[in-house]
This record gives sequence, structure tokens and C-alpha cells, in this order.
Amino acid sequence: MTASPVPASLFNAAVSVLNQNWAGSHTLPASGLYPHQWSWDSGFIALGLRHIDPDRAQRELESILNGQWDDGRLPQIIYDVSRDDDYSPGASFWRSTDLPAAPVVPTTGLIQPPNHAWAAWEVHRTNPGASERNGFLARVYPRLVAWHGYLAVRRTRSGNGLASVVHPWESGMDNSPLWDEALARVPDTPQHKIRRPDLEHADAGERPSAKEYGRYFWLAEQYRDHGCDDLGGGDSFVLEDPTFNALWARSELALAEIACAIGADPSSHEQRAQELTDALVNLYDDSLGLYVARDVTTGSLVRKPTISGIIPLILPGLVHADAVLETLMGPGFLGSGPYMVPSYDMRAEDFESGQYWRGPAWFNMTWLVIFGLRVHGSHDAEADRLAANLQTLALEHGFPEYVDPATGAPHGTRNFSWTAALALDLMHSAGVRR
Repeated sequence: MTASPVPASLFNAAVSVLNQNWAGSHTLPASGLYPHQWSWDSGFIALGLRHIDPDRAQRELESILNGQWDDGRLPQIIYDVSRDDDYSPGASFWRSTDLPAAPVVPTTGLIQPPNHAWAAWEVHRTNPGASERNGFLARVYPRLVAWHGYLAVRRTRSGNGLASVVHPWESGMDNSPLWDEALARVPDTPQHKIRRPDLEHADAGERPSAKEYGRYFWLAEQYRDHGCDDLGGGDSFVLEDPTFNALWARSELALAEIACAIGADPSSHEQRAQELTDALVNLYDDSLGLYVARDVTTGSLVRKPTISGIIPLILPGLVHADAVLETLMGPGFLGSGPYMVPSYDMRAEDFESGQYWRGPAWFNMTWLVIFGLRVHGSHDAEADRLAANLQTLALEHGFPEYVDPATGAPHGTRNFSWTAALALDLMHSAGVRR
């Protein structure tokens, strides 16, 4: 499957999904399974919205910025309290409005990968007139600087400059094999009664297990109960993730562009982007030929070949780019010709083609890999093949959350917003080398 879908059919269907999931100030990831605003989802969604409604793309990003805490963090979720029973844990679990540093809108205390400055720059770059008319960059720049400052001050736990996540949810890749060893040390007996409304919208075999959810809730309780304080220590799960830090570096490059556009000094952003890119060497595993997570608690690398270790290709000047490209094109990932990029090496004994982040191909990750291939100017034909397949699978299967990489069979929920948005983006950026 390499033929592109009929552009008009894809365009109309993708716009319909985004309109259906529009909540007035932001876009829901999916109206049933995910009834609130998610942080990095909004970044990806804005990349599609910029092509059809630049004002709405700006509003998408400013909506998530409205949930910013006084310490600069952007929360993983901003809650719609009218739907608090439709997702667990909800606003009543976090009780964020009781904390002095939190905003007036209810949020989680956790965060997600920082793709927001990158999205903001792309929104501006696509339609500078709409951006300048609204004063968009000048408004969002200081808030994005504060967000990155939060990461630098409160999340660089090991001294190497890389940010740490303190919960699997913060990576965006909830049950990735990268977290198995660290989660094995975490109790699966939280005090909170776990509800699973997610199982009303997706098959249990496609979602994290009850034991995994027990550990997720235990960690969330621990973080909540010490006031979401990143400087107090005591977190039971502290890991450095390649994708999280690659997106931070890419967003620093975007902040440098934004700074130039509004007459500010870009040098600090350029310097931090380079420092983060250089620091990724701490996560490189030569035996696997890609980047892996590092468990800050034990100091050891988690040697699991996942999609997270390939995403640093989005960065120019990456030291190990040639080796990672070789791994990407090898038998574990694209060598056997899957429709999209699997989230885990397809040769792994515990690879599962339909189980969330343990094997399926995700549309945002394939989009990032396409971007990375174009950054490095290599394997252009493969980038074009992946882009065509992403658009075709999105349209044919009703914009699924993720797919079986080998067969293209859809999994998870349907009418998923970033699937629609990124398919739209690829329609408008076909052949673009970045």
C-alpha cells in the first residue's frame, strides 16, 4: 500500500473529525475515550489546524497555556469538570486547585512532552499574517520560555541537562517496554479505587492491564500527596526519555526562531538546543544502535529498542544519526516493509502488534520519523512511502488511534484528532525537506 488517498476525500474527512472534536477553545483527542484537553495532543493537533484555520490553531495552543502553573509547568490534562466521571483519574483525584501554584482551572500535576513551542512556530510560519494580526508570538513566547525553564530547573535530576519524567503518563507512551523494570519496583495497590471508563471505548487487549493501572495510580498518588513538588525528592519513578528530550531540543530551536521574529535574543535557546542534542549521547546504546531511557534512580540504561530511541532524528547535527538511521531501516523497524513505524522492535519476544505502546504503529510517531528522515536528507523514498501510508490508513480506517504495523489493522479509538491533523499536515507538506 503506497498510493495516496484521494486528497479531497482525506481533506474533508479529516476536517470533519477536527470539527467534531472541537470543544469551543480546544480539540478533544477523541470525544469518548479522551474527554478533556491533553497537552502534547494539542501541539500535534495545531500542526493540522494551521492549514485550515490559523486562528483556531493559535487558540488551541493558547488554551493549553491557560493551564500553566506558576512554576511554569504545562499540565498533561486540563479537565472539563462536567465530564469528570468519563475519565480516570479525574480532577477530583488531583485536587490541583487546592495548591497555591496551580491555575484556577483544574489540571493534573503531571506534564507531557514539550512540543508546544515547535507547534507555535509552525503555526506562525504557515500564516504569518494571521499570527501578526493577533500578536500571537509575542503573547506565547514568555509563557513558553517559562515552560522550558520549569524543565531546566525542576526536572533535570541527574546533572547532565536532560529532563526526567516521574510517571509513565508524562512520556506520552504509557506502557512502553522502557518502563517495565522501573514499574516492577512500584506497588500496584493504590488507595484510590480504580475505575476504567477507557474500557467502554477500547478493547481490554488494546489497553494497559489492571496491574499496570494499579502502579500508575500508586505513582500518581505519591506525586499528588507531596504537593506535586519536583524539588522535594522521593519520587519512585525517575527516568530520562529520548523522545521527551528530543522534543524539548526541537522546541528550543523553535524558540530561537520565535525570539528572532519578535526582536528578542535567540542565543540562549540555540545554546540549550545544542546542549540537549549533545546530552542525548548519555542515552545512546551502541549495541542497539538507538537511544534508550535511563533510570535515574539506578543510573542504568534501559536497553529496550523502542520508537522513542529513533525520534531524536528530528534534530539536526545528531551525533549518532547515521547509526540510528541504519537501525530504523533494519529488520526490527522498517526493514520488513511495515505500513508505518512500529513502536517496538518487531523481533522482540514481548512485541505485541495491538497492545498500545508495545508494538503498534502510532500516527504521531510515524509523522516524527518522516520529519526526521527529511531533516537528514536521507531515505526520501521511504519518507514518501510512510507519508502516503499514513494518509491512506487514516482515511480507510476512520482515523484510528494506532494500527498494526504489519497489516495496517486499526486499534484503539476512532476519530482520533492528531491522526486527522497529521494526515492533513502531510497533505500540505508533501515532498518538503526540512
